[in-house]
Formats: sequence, structure tokens, C-alpha cells
Amino acid sequence: MENLVEIKYNQTGQSKLINEYGMREMQARAFEKRNSQYLLVKAPPASGKSRALMFIGLDKLINQGLKKVIVAVPERSIGSSFKNTELKSYGFFADWRIDPRNNLTTAGGDSSKVNAFVRFMESDDEILVCTHSTLRFAYEKLDDKVFDNCLLAIDEFHHVSADTNSRLGEVLRNVIRNSSAHIVAMTGSYFRGDSVPILSPQEEEQFEKVTYTYYEQLDGYEYLKSFGIGYHFYQGKYTSAIGEVLDTNLKTIIHIPNVNSGESTKDKYDEVNRIIDIIGEVDYQDDVTGIIHVKRHTDGKILKIADLVDDQAEREKVVEYLRNISKLEDLDIIIALGMAKEGFDWPFCEHTLTVGYRGSLTEIVQIIGRCTRDSYNKTSAKFTNLIAQPDAQDEEVTYTVNTMLKAISASLLMEQVLTPDFKFKRRRSETEQSTAGEMYVRGLKEPSTENVRKIIENDITDLKAKIFQDPQVQKTFTGDVEPEVLNKVLIPKVIQKTYPNLSDDEIEEVRQHIVVDTVMKGAKSEVVGSREFIRMADKFINIEDLHINLIDSINPFQKAFEVLSKELNSPVLKLIQESIDAKRISFDEDELVYIWPKVEEFYQSTGRRPDAKSSDPIEKRMGEAVIYMQELRRKRDSGK
Repeated sequence: MENLVEIKYNQTGQSKLINEYGMREMQARAFEKRNSQYLLVKAPPASGKSRALMFIGLDKLINQGLKKVIVAVPERSIGSSFKNTELKSYGFFADWRIDPRNNLTTAGGDSSKVNAFVRFMESDDEILVCTHSTLRFAYEKLDDKVFDNCLLAIDEFHHVSADTNSRLGEVLRNVIRNSSAHIVAMTGSYFRGDSVPILSPQEEEQFEKVTYTYYEQLDGYEYLKSFGIGYHFYQGKYTSAIGEVLDTNLKTIIHIPNVNSGESTKDKYDEVNRIIDIIGEVDYQDDVTGIIHVKRHTDGKILKIADLVDDQAEREKVVEYLRNISKLEDLDIIIALGMAKEGFDWPFCEHTLTVGYRGSLTEIVQIIGRCTRDSYNKTSAKFTNLIAQPDAQDEEVTYTVNTMLKAISASLLMEQVLTPDFKFKRRRSETEQSTAGEMYVRGLKEPSTENVRKIIENDITDLKAKIFQDPQVQKTFTGDVEPEVLNKVLIPKVIQKTYPNLSDDEIEEVRQHIVVDTVMKGAKSEVVGSREFIRMADKFINIEDLHINLIDSINPFQKAFEVLSKELNSPVLKLIQESIDAKRISFDEDELVYIWPKVEEFYQSTGRRPDAKSSDPIEKRMGEAVIYMQELRRKRDSGK
């Protein structure tokens, strides 16, 4: 099985270096914005967000006159990231110290923790750590003004949502509106909340942003040199196929599917047993740690396996053991269902093997983050997605096809996150040369408004996530949709839906930058003599000859077609295409809203309807829209 995505890094060590205050690169970048009242920190797992918050929180207490720091984490196990920490010995002006009474992430009931939170707010104590749920329940007993002159820090901020049903989101909005509190929000996700945004656009504008990219983190490591994303497709039960992708020589976390998913056999305990049987024969289970010792079939080596699926009494022992792993030989494999994702730290992990598509991009980022820690035992790491392939006998062919397309889309999006960022500019003269981190493109429209500039600078990744998740876009992965339709019809439709107040000219400016950025990040560069060339799909172009028209002729998702055609045999690929072709002339409401004014404009300028058989792909798509609308009217008039 080849990787769909393989990214190389330079092992510069930069992201692990510390400055005179003991801060790593990301922490120093966040500390520069320490005076901001509202701060949003986006940085990947293992970049040091917890300690960054300690630096900022202590500065706000000691130098900015705030009276309290409240840290809220999503679950108890993450609370250990905010335990007492020596900082002065590394050059900082204070240590992080928390009274044990104010660490509310230890064992205990909700009511006692809520009372402890209220007591803390009434006391002179300065630092408290609690779970998101404790914050929510305690908030109900407090007035918003209690948070005046306090720092409220929300760790794993993607748990907050702008949805009216999000209790944590409501707490945050009320505290912002009704108190003078300072807010630090931290997340390891690069997406603002998947289907529901974390903050409204108006609220988000109040926040200063610190972004530390995944590429900066991984490129600055000391040991890790490459990261791959790959697929394995199976038919039948996944337990019969997992042995083909499970390399027991690699430190691995296996995430089995949710019991409600199509991939699950509905018996999670049996699935764990079958996986263990594939690996070897159980020798014994340690009574103290709960760790299962398994004799490997191939050579008799004893492997240590942690079962986090078993939610009986043994799991607490296993969790406690995992918290204290310090040596390579302490553990070999973890089998998990809902655990071992965010906030879980096992630096030795080399491989995350996930069964089934995960519907949340944030969850995928968190899963990948488990194996991207830097550690002396690995120069490479990988994420493998084990995905069900369509079967003609299966009644749920369409569901399986859609799941497969979503999974591939998520991985292509992760490639965009894991590779370096470029700034793209319009080439105005022959003397302008592309440099590291900057690329000139002929004919590229530059931002004409401040609104467009902000979208291009801050929202490209979020916008890409919406495009990659669009069902109409995903149907193009079979390669039989013209790139111009994808780039000039489907992508702008998503942009218009996301930013309904943009003019047509502004949409086109954003569209060009999205397409250029997506295509260029998926391209391979090669140096021939003194010239650099870019290989895009089947084109090999001198980097100085890049033109927007050329880039618009490239399918940004060419890799999706390549993986499908390479990994699946012809009958399966044909089945996928037929499943999509069955609804080929189909439009969602957003695309119709986007394209119909253009159909009318076409008719006004040419005096005829657009032709669905035209050789021009844009006219062809408009012609299909006319046919689709006629069919809708026919069904309506006939009462069907």
C-alpha cells in the first residue's frame, strides 16, 4: 500500500529550540500577543500550548494586574498538563504553581467541584484548573461580573460552538459581552468547528490570532523526517483485513469504529479479541497495570497491548499506566474506541491506524497528532485509514461511495495543512522572481478590498475545508468532470455560500487564490540546471511561467483520482462511477442559486440557451442546470 500523501521535512530543530525565557518558537510567538484581551492560539498537538498559556497567564497576573487565571480543559486526563511547573530555572520570571484544592481535574463528584470553583472565585487564590463541564455548571451559580479582571482560558477550544445548544459557547459569549474578562482560546485543530463555527464572524474579529502551522512544527523537529497518509480498502469485515496494514514492529494506536457506524461489527469486545488473535497469542494480563502481554505469531516476541475499549474496572489501571510511560519498551500497541485522541501523549507512537471515516476534521487532526510527536525512535510516521470499498451486492453502495470520497477528501485536506504556506502575488514584470515562501503568478487577481485580504490571509484553510467537504466537489474525484467546472463553478459556489456578502469580483479574487494555493500545494517541484519546474497533474511547467489560466486547467483533486484508479480494480472503480453517474445531472440548492444568474446572463448575451453538449465545460454545466430545472418543473406540474 502506497501513501496517498508523503511529506518530507528538514529536521531543522527550530521548533524545539528555547529562547532566553525558556520558550519554544510557538510559545514565544504567543507571548508576543500577551497584552491582547482576546487571544486565539491555533497550533498543532505537541507544540507546547499548555506552557504557552502558563507564560501568558503569569504575565497577566504579575504584570497586567489581573487577579485570577481559570483554565478549562475538556477532560480530566488533560488537567495534568497544567500541574506545577518550574519556569524560573529556564529564565522566566515566575513558576507556575497551583494549590491542590484548585486542581479540579482530580477524582471527585461534580457538585463538590462546583462548590470548590465558587469558593475559588470568592477567595484570594489566583490559579484554578477545571474541566469544561465544571465551568459550565459553576457558571450557573455565578454572575458574569465575577469574571471581571480574570483570565478565562479554554483549552481544546474546538469543543466550543456558536450553536445555540452549545452550553460552553453560551458561557463564553456571555462572559465576553458582560464582563471585562480576558480570554485565551487554544486549539490544535485548523478548522473553526467543522459544520458549526466556533465563533460568529463578529465575535472572532475581536480576537488577536496566533497561528503556528503544522509544517513549522514538523519541519522544526529533530528526529521526524517524513509523514505519510495512506489507505487500505477492504470488503466484508474489517477484522479480516486489518492484518494487511498492521505492522507490529511499529508503535501503533488502532482506533476501531464506533459501534453505530457501518464499519462496526456491533461487538466491540469481539473486535478487540480478533485483532489480538491476528497479532499473536495472549500470554497473560498484568493484574496491576491491566496491560495484555501477547506472544507474537511470527517470532514469539512479547508485545505489550493496552485495551482502552474495555470500559470495565481494568481501564482505569490501563489509563494510569499510560500516564506514566517513560521507556520505549513500556508499550507496543494501543487499541482504542473513543479514547487516545486529543491531549493524549505517547511520543513513541509511529503509526495511527483508523478504521472507518471520521466525520469531524477536528477529530482527524487530533488522531494524526498522536503520531506526529518528535521522538528518537522514529524518522517517519504515518496515518492509515482502513476504508470499506463498495460491493455491488451491498444495498448501501451509495453510502459506501460517499464515505470513501469523504475519507480521501479529508486526507487531501490534511496534505494542505501539513505542507508549507506560500504567498501568491501577481507577476507584473519579467524581473520579479519567485522566492522561498513567495510565488508569482501571471494574471492572478490581487485583493481589491480589505475583506478579501483578510479571507486570503486568515481563512484559506477553513474555506478549503468547506470546499473539500462539499458533496458536489467530492463527486469530481472520479476524474470525469472538467477542471474548469470544478474551479469556476463548484468552488465559487462554496465561496458564495460561506461569504454571501461578497461581490462577484471579490468571489473571483478569493477563488483564484484558493485554486492556486490548492494546486500548488499538491504539485511536485524539480530543479533542472538553474531552473525550477513544477509538475502539476500531467503538466511540467517552469515556475516563472505560471499563469492563472494554466492553473485553472488543472484538477486540484487529481490525487484523489490517482488513488482510486491505483488502489481499486476496474469493476469497483466502475461501480463508484456508476453510483455517481446515476445522479450526474444533479444540483444542490446552493449551486443553482450560484449558477442561474449566469445562465440568464448567457441567454441575454448570446440570445440562446446554454448547450448541455457544448465542448465548453462552463456552458455545458449551465446547460445541465437548464435541463435539471426543466425536470423539476415537469415533476411539479405533474404532481410527482
